[in-house]
Amino acid sequence: MAFKIVLIPPGYQEHWPELIRETVPGVEVVACRDAAEAAEAIADADAAFGTLAPEALARAGRLRWLQAPMAGPPAGYYYPALVEHPVVITNTREIFNDHLGAHILAFVLAFARGMHVYLPQQQRRTWKQGAPLVHLPEATALLVGVGGIGAEAGRLLAQFGVRVLGVDPRRDAAPEGVAELHRPEALDALLPRADFVIVTAPETPQTQGLFHRERLQQMKPTGYLINISRGAIVVLDDLVAALAAGEIAGTALDVFQQEPLPADHPLWTMPGVLLTPHVGGEGPYLQDRRTELLLDNCRRFAAGQPLRNVVDKQNWF
Repeated sequence: MAFKIVLIPPGYQEHWPELIRETVPGVEVVACRDAAEAAEAIADADAAFGTLAPEALARAGRLRWLQAPMAGPPAGYYYPALVEHPVVITNTREIFNDHLGAHILAFVLAFARGMHVYLPQQQRRTWKQGAPLVHLPEATALLVGVGGIGAEAGRLLAQFGVRVLGVDPRRDAAPEGVAELHRPEALDALLPRADFVIVTAPETPQTQGLFHRERLQQMKPTGYLINISRGAIVVLDDLVAALAAGEIAGTALDVFQQEPLPADHPLWTMPGVLLTPHVGGEGPYLQDRRTELLLDNCRRFAAGQPLRNVVDKQNWF
């Protein structure tokens, strides 16, 4: 079945129109230069890639499939009219699993071997031994979200002997390396068991502000919080307060409520803190994976087959 797809900037690659036409003969591809052009082209489109503004959605008379440009688009992408619209939305989850899994493991190993103490000492040219260590075969990690990223992190951690627990609202069976799988309602009961609490959940209405002061206080005082998913899940002011009060031992963050993190934010200089500038998902082959996913879904859409990575619009993921 031929169809019309509109590519909305930013986010699409210049060579995509040609590849889509080669993949699905007869397809009409409109690569727009801006939102105004997209609003015109969307009127008779069957599919689209990108961020669809409300005024463009109102003009979309035939739209049945929208490919989101990210795994977890920012808050506001799934506005009420889009959620209520019958259009099926897919995202790019799963393409970052290996890169983010490695980033999580890097943070865990850094804490386990005291790098959060020794790296700042290096900058001060200070020779002082005795940083707290974590013996991984006796450690427990709690994955908050056991999708593709969490599952990959669990597999890697288990190879170091870590006992891995997980909470997830969708998964019914524990993946390789995860010893226990629970529903999100068990989170508070599991937090005191974990040496590493690792946030791999998407931003949804349920996870915004999930880690506030009271929840952080459920953790071990020797525990470490790691967040590589979405900054809105951890309340930074509460995290700073918990660190200052010694309620947790440290934190590693790749994502933040405000990005870039302001230069005067206390997290930059607090002990026990590791920060990276939202680079956890970076790595080779991402553009190839995005392209392959889009082309596969174009083939599926043309053939009337189920699409990959369909989103629960009510929950944004």
